Amino acid sequence: MEDIIRYDGIILDIDGTIWNTTGIVAVAWNRAIDMSGFNAKKVVAQDLQKEFGKTMDKIAESLWPDLNADERAILITSCCAQEQEALYKLDMDISYPGVVETVKELSGLNNFYVVSNCQSGYIELTLEKTGLTPYVRDFECYGRTGRGKAENLMMLVSRNQITSPLYIGDTQTDCDACKQAGIPFVWASYGFGKADSYLARLKQFSDLPQILSH
Repeated sequence: MEDIIRYDGIILDIDGTIWNTTGIVAVAWNRAIDMSGFNAKKVVAQDLQKEFGKTMDKIAESLWPDLNADERAILITSCCAQEQEALYKLDMDISYPGVVETVKELSGLNNFYVVSNCQSGYIELTLEKTGLTPYVRDFECYGRTGRGKAENLMMLVSRNQITSPLYIGDTQTDCDACKQAGIPFVWASYGFGKADSYLARLKQFSDLPQILSH
C-alpha cells in the first residue's frame, strides 16, 4: 500500500471521467435555446461529448458559429443555468462504474482534487450529487478564474503544495493541458475522447489502485 501514496495529489476531470451528464444536459440546453429566440442549432448528447472538456466560450463558438459573440455569451449562460437546474433535480446515479467507490477506498491514503473547464457551481453540484464532497480537498474551474485548464492545474498544485500530482481525464484537451502544466496524465479511455500520450490508461476507474501501485 505504500506505493499508492507516491502521488500526493490525484486531480480529477469531471465530464467523461467522473460521470456522463450529456443526455440530461442536451435536454436542458435545448430548453435554453428555445427560450432564447436565437436561430441556434439544437444539440444532442453526442455533440456535447465532442465539446465537453473545452472552456464554455469555446463550446459556444463551436456549436453556434453563426451567432455573434454577445449572443453566444447570452445563450451559453442560459444553457448553464438550465443545466444546473436539471442536475440539481437529478435523482439517479450517472457516475461511471467504480468511481465513487474507488475514490472513497483510496481517500484514506490519497488526496483528491478536481480541475475542470466548467462553469462556477458545477463542481460543487457534481460532488454533492455523487457524494464525493467529503473526499475532495480542493477544486478549480474556468468559471471561477477565467483561465484554461493548464493554468488552473498549476494554480491548484501550487496552493495545495502538491509535489507529485497526477491528473485523470478523458480527452486530448486534458492531455495537452497536462503537458503544458508538466503533470503526468492518466487517460480515462471509457470517457468521451482520445489522447495521443499518457502515463497509463484507465479502462475502468476501479483499475486506479493497480495503476497507482506500479
